[in-house]
Amino acid sequence: MKTLIHGALLVNEGKKERKDLLIENDRIVKIAADLTKESYDVLIDGAGKVLLPGVIDDQVHFREPGLTHKGDIESESRAAVAGGITTFIDQPNTQPTATTLERLEEKFTRASEVSYANYSFMMGGTNDNLQELLKTSPKKVAGIKFFLGSSTGNMLVDDPRVIEELFTKVKLLIAVHCEDESTIRQNTKDMVEKYGDDIPMEMHPVIRSEEACYKSSSKAVELAKKTGARLHVFHLSTEKETQLFDNTLPLKEKKITAEVCVHHLWFSDKDYASKGSKIKWNPAVKKESDREGLWKALLDGRIDVVATDHAPHTLEEKSQSYLKAPSGGPLVQHSLCMMLEKHLEGKISLELLVEKMCHNPAVLFEIKDRGFLREGYKADLVLVDLDSPWQVEKENILYKCGWSPLEGTFLKSKVTHTFVNGQLVYKEGELLGEAQGERLEFNR
Repeated sequence: MKTLIHGALLVNEGKKERKDLLIENDRIVKIAADLTKESYDVLIDGAGKVLLPGVIDDQVHFREPGLTHKGDIESESRAAVAGGITTFIDQPNTQPTATTLERLEEKFTRASEVSYANYSFMMGGTNDNLQELLKTSPKKVAGIKFFLGSSTGNMLVDDPRVIEELFTKVKLLIAVHCEDESTIRQNTKDMVEKYGDDIPMEMHPVIRSEEACYKSSSKAVELAKKTGARLHVFHLSTEKETQLFDNTLPLKEKKITAEVCVHHLWFSDKDYASKGSKIKWNPAVKKESDREGLWKALLDGRIDVVATDHAPHTLEEKSQSYLKAPSGGPLVQHSLCMMLEKHLEGKISLELLVEKMCHNPAVLFEIKDRGFLREGYKADLVLVDLDSPWQVEKENILYKCGWSPLEGTFLKSKVTHTFVNGQLVYKEGELLGEAQGERLEFNR
């Protein structure tokens, strides 16, 4: 089966070039100026559109197993490919948690049956599962995830001696959620004393404060430098934290890297008044100055990756009072279009957007044959129209939870086609065929 994408503007490895791209089975076999004389079975007209590598989202929570009333691998991967995400890395705080190799493989097996996007899963670290972590294959698993601050699921790693041992002995990439638990508990206690059970949602970034984030992330960075651990810090939310990271080395040479999520680049604390719990995430959306600081660090290379931390909850769960409403929200269907919106506003170039959302996750996790438009690579591709406005509304939301913090928002760009392993899985608002996702392999 050969598919020719003709006439699109290819954005790849720092360049924009109008070229054709030929897919044979699951691979890109040729990229050149005019391939219409080649033999092909299907022609996709890319005129007026932009062709990107499929987005790689290095942090999602697809809620399977145990929390599937919120979302599951099938439903959320369908939403992902509709948003141009062709590969995801899922986190371990499910029920039960993925903290043993047996449970981890159960997730891989399930994904092989139902995932529309390519996938890997993080192995979860706890205070007492070091031996399981040491048995985890670097060629088959994305990395190890430690929660140094509490979030959905009971996976808090809070013993300093254990943390140092884990950083010293684990040789896989270590990804961390950094918030200082003692600071958060004291801030919560203070707010309960002031407001009782009726804490305003606007207090979320006061409770999960800059201090809580910086205290934890600075310790993690310091420990990584001390032990030589390969550290990746998820979802930075403060300008102060960005000062911990370096932009003087090529990504391949960095031992300590950082990620920012689209919601921390999009929202600020001024949005709690209208959005309420729908923008309650951990770590919290903070001040406008933090948002601008995150953008600056993303643009100058201190932040390496843009992801979603996609974490759906039902609207009923999110509609509860502050102390009961869970943190997290759904984003995979909209994250690429959100970033394209910022491109159209002049905030980020297409080339840098592709670097942060496609190339860098592949380099950082050493993913085999994905993340670039290269001959011989897997044909994970997304075709977008930069001038096709649409509105996010309940009728076009694909998340199982059925809502989005962007409802009512107009976006100028639209994903028109998504290919996963050479197969067209999404076209002009319609999901096609069956699950095509494959388990990631790693060049380690």
